[in-house]
Amino acid sequence: MIKPKTVGLILAGNIPLVGFHDFLSVLLAGHRVLVKTSSNDQHLIKFLANYLVAVEPRLATRITFTDGKLENYDAVIATGSNNTARYFDYYFKDKPSIIRKNRNSVAILNGSESHADLVRLGEDIFRYFGLGCRNVSKLFVPKDYNFERFFQAIFEYQDVIHYEKYANNYDYNKAVFLMSNFKLRDNGFLTLKEDGSYSSPISSVFYEFYDDLAVLTEQLETDKEQIQCIVSNPFIANSIPFGKSQQPDLWDYADNVDTFTFLISI
Repeated sequence: MIKPKTVGLILAGNIPLVGFHDFLSVLLAGHRVLVKTSSNDQHLIKFLANYLVAVEPRLATRITFTDGKLENYDAVIATGSNNTARYFDYYFKDKPSIIRKNRNSVAILNGSESHADLVRLGEDIFRYFGLGCRNVSKLFVPKDYNFERFFQAIFEYQDVIHYEKYANNYDYNKAVFLMSNFKLRDNGFLTLKEDGSYSSPISSVFYEFYDDLAVLTEQLETDKEQIQCIVSNPFIANSIPFGKSQQPDLWDYADNVDTFTFLISI
């Protein structure tokens, strides 16, 4: 029998309802939830909370939102940047906690992908303008990869350039890259830059060539703390199919940390 606790949630605001899985998990585990929303995503989570209370009125006493600092809580799940995570680690050191940091997702291509596969990969790249940790921000491709096929497939997402903020990011980041004399592949709404990093700026995707799939697999295992998910055909263990990165199941826990096991153990 679980003794109900109060679990504080500090939610990110990079994409809509990004913290809803944590919110739902706390309630399903039988606890009370104390929510501090991001200023960028204040409304949808409250709307769904009101809906849940309308369906099950007893939940009203188990859901609280706060605009101030968290107080009177027993455990915490906090999501933020790598910098804020260091603050969270210190501030919540005396409480059971899950602290989430920056992560990015990658796609591994081998050149045999169909046009439809690459169109679906575009969904993994452009959904939510690439702001989510499950959005693909880097491609791993074999030597002599034909990028023209990739650009032809993602042309279906060209309308993204008509969003002012995205267009501003595209213009700015392209200018910065060009002034730094970086070589770019560009189709007018997305730039591709060869780069060893995982986190690319909005409107750009990094890429890296690989020679040996086994060596690449070892590299990704070494860097697993930086990676949220891997997208492929799939021909890589534990990867997900193209077009599915932003369609996680309830049991696809962020950072591979079993939130529910944590909640029933506090």
